Amino acid sequence: MKRRTLLKTAAASAAVAALPRRIYAQTGPRKITFMTWNLVDMEDMIRGWIRGFVQTRPGVEVEWIDKKGPELPAFYQTQLAAGTPPDVIDIQGALGLEYAGQGALLDLTPRFAADAAFKNQFEQAYLANWVLDGKNWMAPYYISKTLLFWNKTLFRQAGLDRPPQTFDEILAFSRRMTSGEKSGFLTLNFDWLYWPLFQMNGVDLLSPGRDRVAFNTPQGIDVLDKLAKATSDGAINRISWTGRWVEPNGAFATGNVGMLQAHSPAYFFIKSQGSWVNADTLGAAQAPGNWATPNSHGLGISRGSRQPDLAWDFIKYLQSERVAGEFSNNRRILTGITAIDRALMTRLDREEPLAAAVLRTQYEHTDKQCGNWPLANDSRIKDAFWPELQNALLGRKDARTALADADRRVARELRRA
Repeated sequence: MKRRTLLKTAAASAAVAALPRRIYAQTGPRKITFMTWNLVDMEDMIRGWIRGFVQTRPGVEVEWIDKKGPELPAFYQTQLAAGTPPDVIDIQGALGLEYAGQGALLDLTPRFAADAAFKNQFEQAYLANWVLDGKNWMAPYYISKTLLFWNKTLFRQAGLDRPPQTFDEILAFSRRMTSGEKSGFLTLNFDWLYWPLFQMNGVDLLSPGRDRVAFNTPQGIDVLDKLAKATSDGAINRISWTGRWVEPNGAFATGNVGMLQAHSPAYFFIKSQGSWVNADTLGAAQAPGNWATPNSHGLGISRGSRQPDLAWDFIKYLQSERVAGEFSNNRRILTGITAIDRALMTRLDREEPLAAAVLRTQYEHTDKQCGNWPLANDSRIKDAFWPELQNALLGRKDARTALADADRRVARELRRA
């Protein structure tokens, strides 16, 4: 099952519909379950946090479970169907909004409203990524958005001394750096991470009301046609459209690709594999127009939680200065809590200036985030759109035909919604 696939079985839908009848059952011990997304390498730290939480709350228990990305949605779906969902969940990207739209998550709006200090500690543009129908469904856990990494060595060899400022410059610079084993550009493609390439050309996926297709326009066709031609001639590495995480990041880490559009965690992956990476050889910049797609993790509460107040207490504990600060410092990760994140960047300015420069892009131009439409059917829209886009990018269809076919498929999903 794809990690973005959500609640597709009839059994799961029936279970979600039945949730209100058992939301506030307060029987049994004061126990909650905390489900994380592929954080098993943090076991000692997480168990330490749990010990600190329960020690000051007699009679409270916290069970921790961790699931890998491909396993987590299927596990959560099963638990929803059984009426025993984890109380506190760590979810990536737009999947949280899908769960909210299906009735699986607790509305956190009243809790945020009752604690303005807690709400205001977050970078508000990231907090807004989990707003659906005017309600807050999740709190930021760790945050990221896309940026443009550029290989300064290949740029210098091509007679270039700055990152591109427009879409056409991305393509032109890519062609100047392409020869033999070298290509000019890579992008990650999952979770709409490629969307800045369209947004910087004024192409949006949907109408402002999100009830009509907006991408099937002359400008959309032109952008897709240019991307397909650049892929065909090798300026854009084909792994952009066939790989997910390891493949494009690994390809950029070889030092044979000029640019990579990815979110900030890619830096640590690239640095671990690329001995060439240092401040003289790698640059971090905003994409043209400062457009970026967020790909953050949030913390939410299952609507079926039998201990919603305790679950909220645990979320606030995880976002406390001590716990979130330890998380940030040990993982060199941004939490969405502005004071903690600025402290991390100040520390990295001294210890690893290039990492600080990468992370600083995540707090710049947060008003220019795209590809983060508040959709309760995000994965179905993506599954309708992406295969047709890929058909054009890999030369299986021309751009006009591919977008027309995508138009029909996406319009059908909008009608179903």
